[in-house]
Amino acid sequence: MVLKTKLFNKIYEFKNIKDLLAKANEEKSGDMLTGIAAENTSERVAAKLVLADITLAELRNNPVVPYEQDEVTRIIQDSVNETVYNKIKNMTVSDLREFILSSPEAEIKSIRDGLTSEMVSAVTKLMGNMDLVYAARKICNTATCNTTIGERGTLSARLQPNHPTDDIKGIMASLMDGMSYGVGDAVIGLNPVNDSIENTAKILKKFNEFTTEWKIPTQSCVLSHVTTQMEALKKGTPIDLMFQSIAGSEISNRGFGITVSLLDEAYALMKEKKNSKGNNFMYFETGQGSELSSEGHNGSDQLTMEARCYGLAKRYNPFLVNTVVGFIGPEYLYNGSQVTRAGLEDHFMGKLTGLSMGVDVCYTNHMKADQNDLENLAMLLTSANCNYFMGIPCGDDVMLMYQSTGYHDIAALREISGKTPIKEFEKRMEELGILRDGTLGENAGDPSIFLK
Repeated sequence: MVLKTKLFNKIYEFKNIKDLLAKANEEKSGDMLTGIAAENTSERVAAKLVLADITLAELRNNPVVPYEQDEVTRIIQDSVNETVYNKIKNMTVSDLREFILSSPEAEIKSIRDGLTSEMVSAVTKLMGNMDLVYAARKICNTATCNTTIGERGTLSARLQPNHPTDDIKGIMASLMDGMSYGVGDAVIGLNPVNDSIENTAKILKKFNEFTTEWKIPTQSCVLSHVTTQMEALKKGTPIDLMFQSIAGSEISNRGFGITVSLLDEAYALMKEKKNSKGNNFMYFETGQGSELSSEGHNGSDQLTMEARCYGLAKRYNPFLVNTVVGFIGPEYLYNGSQVTRAGLEDHFMGKLTGLSMGVDVCYTNHMKADQNDLENLAMLLTSANCNYFMGIPCGDDVMLMYQSTGYHDIAALREISGKTPIKEFEKRMEELGILRDGTLGENAGDPSIFLK
């Protein structure tokens, strides 16, 4: 395994695969903060040149966290389809990039069960932004809860009616407002202030009452800790989707209060007691930098750790996965350029892994990013056939205090791209006069229709 090259009369040598992957990553403030990033553009280019000639077998044999030390590594390695892997193991990362960019969807999907997360991360590092859009656009991953998300020609949205005190009237006002713009076909999903079993159950029951009364074909979720949702489910609360934030290492998952065995238990409980009809009933959120913030990155770069999140998520056949790309802050993604790059990377990696992938296109107010950066990324991801975005009142979450995509943004992105919501949801929105022929209808923006 060659880990050095000569560039501009200077020899660049890398300590190991982990070091090489970190140095080949595009500039991220998180990698710089932890001292593993390339020192300059020349070293980054040198790392990419070396990485291009690394074989997939070498990547599999050198996970960034040892198999013996980390259950996420074990999940990823043990899930590899050995027959598929043996067909591709001698490919280099450069070969894999060319294969993905030149091959049709069916051929790309035929090899993905032979990939590890380190391979997915490595090929991403060799791609430009247009490569990431072009490659992701080819891959269509669908999933079914109450409805089916991800069909070609659709663009879905999570209706996120958060409230700073969990006031049920305020929550429902936001829900009705968002629904009046045709938002909510991916999920009605609330981040609670109060993580109690009682509060979680109360909100979920209210959501279920609303969707039942108004015959809205969708699914609902309250994003409490998985243990809270499990207890609510045991008490008979109607839960369509079970949520949990996950990370790419065992250490960081323990920081979230979870283990693989706990997620397995949650999955089994949902399979037995869920309120939804389909085979995909888990919802995970991720985001570059979370492992560094919990001191669980194991000296690895944030892109590779993010890829490992998707390797873990794949175990549970989730209905939804999304990267909350700009939420953690400038310590990990400093500016609009880094957020844009990370959003395209995460979306592509999730798609290549086989997930129903969405992106919370967002930023925090102390980042060097603005509304134009957000809109640029949303349009790029729409071109890349991202499954879903967030829908938040005015794009400003009054509980989580960050900027994301608003109800109007979802309508505009659908009209720009010619995409529609999930079919059954669109039909019901047309019956209510909210949508008409793929655009906003006569009752759009009028939440009072749900008070009549």
